Amino acid sequence: MEFAGWKHEYSGKVRDLYTSAGQPNRILMVVSDRVSAFDHVLSPGIPGKGALLTELSLWWFDQLSGLPNHLAPQDEWASIPPEVADRAMLVKSLEMFPIECVVRGYLSGSGWIEYQATQSVCGVALPAGLRDGDRLPEPIYTPAFKAPMGEHDENITFERTIEIVGEVAAVALRDLSLVIFGRASALAETRGLILADTKFEFGEDTDGSITLADEVLTPDSSRYWDAATYASGDRTASFDKQIVRNWLKVNWDPSSDSEPPELPAEIVERTAARYRELIDRVTA
Repeated sequence: MEFAGWKHEYSGKVRDLYTSAGQPNRILMVVSDRVSAFDHVLSPGIPGKGALLTELSLWWFDQLSGLPNHLAPQDEWASIPPEVADRAMLVKSLEMFPIECVVRGYLSGSGWIEYQATQSVCGVALPAGLRDGDRLPEPIYTPAFKAPMGEHDENITFERTIEIVGEVAAVALRDLSLVIFGRASALAETRGLILADTKFEFGEDTDGSITLADEVLTPDSSRYWDAATYASGDRTASFDKQIVRNWLKVNWDPSSDSEPPELPAEIVERTAARYRELIDRVTA
């Protein structure tokens, strides 16, 4: 997609980035309706997903007052093309850290897989006897190295993070991630939700400050559970694209070289409804 006055620079699995000669040091971040799973972009997209993710990110940025974020001043937002105004953010151009800053309050997903093999996650030793979905004694920081598009991110230790970005930045990324997770999980709890895990991305601003960037605490970057459903024993009903993942596992082999099948309309509709339900509950 092209817009007058904006030049397309990059497309990821979900986001498209644009620059403008008239607004140096600014990036137009457009969130598409694309949905990805198992490192594949799927078809069709989830209608309205881009607008929903943008709405929730903006809401969370507002809640996390006092923490630097990548949003440009609101008086500059008039330049956003009207056709994507509901799913775009005007943001500062940052020097991004190549680290996915993952925080886990519960054992699930890739963390559960790693725990079964090593009784640890990213070098963080955990108690024996934990089960899939168990709450951890305290939230843990389990970073990953960001891989190029189409490749798997690599879970790494904190010590490896120091080697990549330096000790000062590594400590700051870890500490900021844990602080944000703590604030967000406490707020989610008041909505009857569990924030099981999430990932953050940070960049360095021109003044050297470490700045929260990209999306934040959306169902694409976070695993939310309904607290009542979790208490009943169901630890799989997350508010994200798990519906899509579950359908793919039954109807396609993610380890094969074949392209994934097209998503049925019913799966698309159920996923869209799940996203909307989460956002309505979080922002209520």
